[in-house]
Amino acid sequence: MATAALDRPSTENHFRLGLLFALASALAFGSSGPFAKALIEAGWSPTGAVTARLAGGALAMAIFASFVRPGWVGESIRHAKTVVAYGLVPIAGAQLCYYNAVAHLSVGVALLLEYTAPILVVGWVWATTRRRPSAMTFAGVGLAVAGIMLVLNVFSGAHINMIGVSWGLAAAVCAACYFMMSNHVSTDGEGLNPISLAAGGLIIGTAAVALLGVTGVMPLTFTANSVVIAGFTTSWLVPVITLGLIPTALAYTLGIFGVARLKPRFASLVGLSEVMFAVLSAWILLGEAMTVSQAIGGTVVLLGLALARQGDRSEQADPESVGQVELASWPDMPLRETPERAND
Repeated sequence: MATAALDRPSTENHFRLGLLFALASALAFGSSGPFAKALIEAGWSPTGAVTARLAGGALAMAIFASFVRPGWVGESIRHAKTVVAYGLVPIAGAQLCYYNAVAHLSVGVALLLEYTAPILVVGWVWATTRRRPSAMTFAGVGLAVAGIMLVLNVFSGAHINMIGVSWGLAAAVCAACYFMMSNHVSTDGEGLNPISLAAGGLIIGTAAVALLGVTGVMPLTFTANSVVIAGFTTSWLVPVITLGLIPTALAYTLGIFGVARLKPRFASLVGLSEVMFAVLSAWILLGEAMTVSQAIGGTVVLLGLALARQGDRSEQADPESVGQVELASWPDMPLRETPERAND
């Protein structure tokens, strides 16, 4: 009992640091909309914008990783299955599926479908641990999704297309994989480091998206036209560099660090805050004013996160939860077990 009391502060600090990383990642991801929209309005195809974004992020991460983790290339090769899977599914897959969903659906409906990812994560963890989440966790998920519906105002002028719905649900699966796969990186110096995973995954993701464009599977168009951001006309290099650095290199790296310190289930719910940050960035950069319903929706999302966190606390206090494996492993990823189970 005394040991548990001593460990509680470090556990709380671990959680707070993870929450800080996750929120910073959501803020970075949420800033991508205005810059991507500026490129597309200037004549870029969605695939072209995604390719430029991922390429810029991959270059930035490769340079950064070479300074702070010189052995990242060898580390990525040793964990090749993990890095390739991460680059293809959570990075390339999520971006392409979402952009294709937007091509057939309103932005609000497409985002809502993608952000059903927390429900998939809750279901996956439930299935693999054989433990039913608490009522508060379910309530938190429900409130958070309801809040997102208000933020996105999905019922205002929304149109439904089954092809778009399929792309949107595929984006949700890819987003869920992002949280589940990021849960298996190491933050203590052993195993696959988050920086190596982000750098290697972005390179793989860039190659995959570029290949689809070059082979003609998806339209790949770039232009050197000037772009308009926040009412100012500037070079196309501004949004390309910004997209590569902030909502890509920085966002993925912080996100991996955050998920590694939080449970994937709660981290996926924190990721819903990206939508609120996206609305704020659109307001600041594009002048798209927030409505009262969006403000209420943001409050509801925060209440949902608080309930889900309380549900996590109650489950951790349950003696039956000790020794449970949190998540089934992905290729090249060992199962994460509690110290009690490891010492059996």
